[in-house]
Amino acid sequence: MQCTPIQLSGIYVTLEPLTQEHLPEIQSAVADGELWKLFFTSVPAPKNVQQWLAAALDMQHQQTAIPFAIRDNASGKIVGSTRYWKMEPNNRRLEIGHTWYAKSAQRTGVNTECKLLLLTHAFEVFNCIAVEFRTDYFNHKSQAAIERLGAKRDGLLRNHTIMANGRIRDTVVYSILEHEWPGVKKNLQYMQSKYKN
Repeated sequence: MQCTPIQLSGIYVTLEPLTQEHLPEIQSAVADGELWKLFFTSVPAPKNVQQWLAAALDMQHQQTAIPFAIRDNASGKIVGSTRYWKMEPNNRRLEIGHTWYAKSAQRTGVNTECKLLLLTHAFEVFNCIAVEFRTDYFNHKSQAAIERLGAKRDGLLRNHTIMANGRIRDTVVYSILEHEWPGVKKNLQYMQSKYKN
């Protein structure tokens, strides 16, 4: 498991290695739906995207994350971002997180294919034994989306994270284990097939 930039390509989306050149497209994507106004997300406001981008690239430089820009193959537009992070090669596990999508990309199949691409690479290339997801206790949409993937809820970490606005977040933890992956993969492929024209 190497923290080096990779590209993952699917039918509907391409996960591109995040670079400084993505700045204007990321700013446009975050403006679609004004997601930074939701108190339970960590989506940057357009004026804070440069700081967010620098932090993501620094995590990559520190060999702790692989951040992606998500490009919609049909429109050619960047519609969000995600990353592998908390990568633990010795324990063969990682977390998929820092994920957000422009409002126009939500409920379109983008999330399903992104997770199919990320999980396939994690389990079949990185040889992970577990992949984790975490979300805010109040982000019920995110919890429902994670559960639709086939991840199981591990528990709740109370008073887990102090957010930028000072709120102390409770974090819900989910995971998919290596023996669960074949079934989860079939489910994701089935979900993906429903979006085909």
